[in-house]
Amino acid sequence: MSNIFRELLKKVGSGNHTGENLTRADSYKATKMMLLGEATPAQIGAFLIAHRIKRPTGEELAGMLDAYEELGPLLQNINSGHPVIVLGIPYDGRTRTAPISPVTALLLASAGQSVVMHGGSRLPTKYGIPLVEIWQNLGVDWTTLTLEKQQQVFEKTGIGFVYQPQHFPLTNKIWEYRDQLGKRPPFATMELIWCPYAGDAHIIAGFVHPPTEGMFQQALTLRGVSKFTLVKGLEGSCDLPRDRTAIIGLSAPLAPQQEGLTAIERLLLPPRDYNFTTKNVPLETTEQLVADIQSVLSAKPSELMQTALWNGGFYLWRSGICSDMQAGIIKAEELFSNGAVAAKLQELTQIINSSKELYHIMTGLSHIL
Repeated sequence: MSNIFRELLKKVGSGNHTGENLTRADSYKATKMMLLGEATPAQIGAFLIAHRIKRPTGEELAGMLDAYEELGPLLQNINSGHPVIVLGIPYDGRTRTAPISPVTALLLASAGQSVVMHGGSRLPTKYGIPLVEIWQNLGVDWTTLTLEKQQQVFEKTGIGFVYQPQHFPLTNKIWEYRDQLGKRPPFATMELIWCPYAGDAHIIAGFVHPPTEGMFQQALTLRGVSKFTLVKGLEGSCDLPRDRTAIIGLSAPLAPQQEGLTAIERLLLPPRDYNFTTKNVPLETTEQLVADIQSVLSAKPSELMQTALWNGGFYLWRSGICSDMQAGIIKAEELFSNGAVAAKLQELTQIINSSKELYHIMTGLSHIL
């Protein structure tokens, strides 16, 4: 048993009257001790559920991110005309609405905007369809590549993926606790603003509950992050909804700070203003989703194409590639129509498959020698 961890546990688990929020340093220490297994299983389980009940603060999220930065993987800096976009999407996947973020990543990369994604496999508590599963069904398997190979793919294609079970195995044990507890602990909140990229980054994270936006704002400010976009998206993702006005927070680093926080500019985007129908595409089966995505890549009209244009237009504008939302939508339509997005997927598939073939050849030669 760790006496140091016990004291940290007492702070978050002592209830409304005597409990305390952790400092950034204490949160860093607690996260590191859990990842390294220095706390006992009983202590870790108790801490995760107590922290969930208490609710984390932005300062505590910043400390957790400090530990992830020290112990976790990082894709290295690449030459890019724009800050690399890092998409923070819930690791436990989607169950109700069709995800569009892999298409958004392909679209952005085809326009010269590099993107980093991160996540795992089917994970608690929702066990929804994860990013890697969608990519696998499109012919892109991120799960077996070493971080070095991921870096090479990232540099060549402008799309990188940090697969946590492979590249950050210290977190694997934590997922077992999350499954047994049946609730999303603050780790699940922190992961949305984790940045596994060492260069200039633009953090884009989804959220569900309004207080989460404030926590993100504080944590990112403490971490010195000045470029971020916070989206009240579909199922907590970065995907803009079509059934309601999209509520978005844009970092405004040149504006006066709000009580020590990077200022946020509120943006409201009604889909009707851009001639989009107010309807989200439901998630039916993985097979149907992949078929619909392939249809989008072939530039065929569909409901999912409307979602792709709605999201693509916004992110092309937000990344600085297009001057406004309408120009972004027109540019997105052009990139789908001229085959650039489909070509990016083909390029990605070929490079990853060639990397795997080379790995198998080198492995076979090592056995012979």
